Amino acid sequence: MADKRDYYEVLGVSRDASKDEIKRAYRKMAKKYHPDVNKAPDAADKFKEVNEAYEVLSDENKKAAYDRYGHAAFEQGGAGAGGFGGQGFGGFEDMDFGDIFGSFFGGGQSRSRRPTGPQKGEDRYVQIEIDFMDAIKGKKTELKINYDEQCSHCHGTGAKNPNDVHTCSRCGGTGRIRVQQRSPFGTIINESVCPDCHGTGKVVKDKCPHCHGSGYINKNVTVELTIPAGINSHQQLRVAGKGQRGVNGGPNGDLYVEIYVRPHKYFVRNGNDISISVPVSAVDATLGCEVEVPTVYGDVTMKIPAGTQTGTVMRLKGKGVKNMRGDTYGDQYVQVNVSIPKKLSKKEKDLYTKLKELDEKESIFDQFKKSFKR
Repeated sequence: MADKRDYYEVLGVSRDASKDEIKRAYRKMAKKYHPDVNKAPDAADKFKEVNEAYEVLSDENKKAAYDRYGHAAFEQGGAGAGGFGGQGFGGFEDMDFGDIFGSFFGGGQSRSRRPTGPQKGEDRYVQIEIDFMDAIKGKKTELKINYDEQCSHCHGTGAKNPNDVHTCSRCGGTGRIRVQQRSPFGTIINESVCPDCHGTGKVVKDKCPHCHGSGYINKNVTVELTIPAGINSHQQLRVAGKGQRGVNGGPNGDLYVEIYVRPHKYFVRNGNDISISVPVSAVDATLGCEVEVPTVYGDVTMKIPAGTQTGTVMRLKGKGVKNMRGDTYGDQYVQVNVSIPKKLSKKEKDLYTKLKELDEKESIFDQFKKSFKR
């Protein structure tokens, strides 16, 4: 298929990428091109391309077939067949190499059949960004999604009535057909998806008038998402039943929403603890004072002891982040930064001069120099 891009190129990963690397790349690209987020004219096509690439590369058998034959591996009678009578390995995407070589040399053994019963759909992943304070306190938000909802009339069967569903006469309900071929290597069994039932093992006599036989209805819906207090970046929320459509009338997969928390201008989060730096004047640090320190829950009065040095860290117990698994809270750590004025008024300068004259002891710097001479 000359018009199709390489699947690895679509996801932006190397051919030796791990399963986790492929999944992370898929999430990133799916977020980038999701039609609800990206309004570019080609966003929907690129989103479809990304999902198609992930469907193949996330499946070990399909990935192995793609690595060997490229896009031709999934074409009926494609190039992956080599020179075996032009028949091809129809349905090759559902076979692994052990089964193929077993068919070559094992006198016609075949692989286990793919289940034709209801199967749950694949899960979907989306990402959203929230403000720092929303992650601390929690909130409710709305998320617009597009998904295929199981038809409420036929419950995913695609039939007008339950008795309109019959076992496929061509494949006998297995969903696959087999053709035996003779070759110099022995008997080859070429197994492919049944063209009449498309692998379901069932055929529908009269289609459902509501979904026109598809079993699903495409919908744009708004989901209310409850973001719990204390959530952090990369944690996920699950929305049941809003994933990819099921197979053979099976339920939808789930939707997983990955959270990204925007950083705060002053607060820094470390687990369930919060850190902040506050400035105090040299006079306040020397004499001691009380300051109103900001916390994520409002201002708190904190005492600065006399003689506090710059860089001193003080703790406000229980003013950190709420633990999502209980009612405990982290702490807030306050670093004191002593601010030295760069410019002084004449009056201030005179006062500092008098203070220096009153200090009859050796200066701190003189004491430091003497320590070297010893």
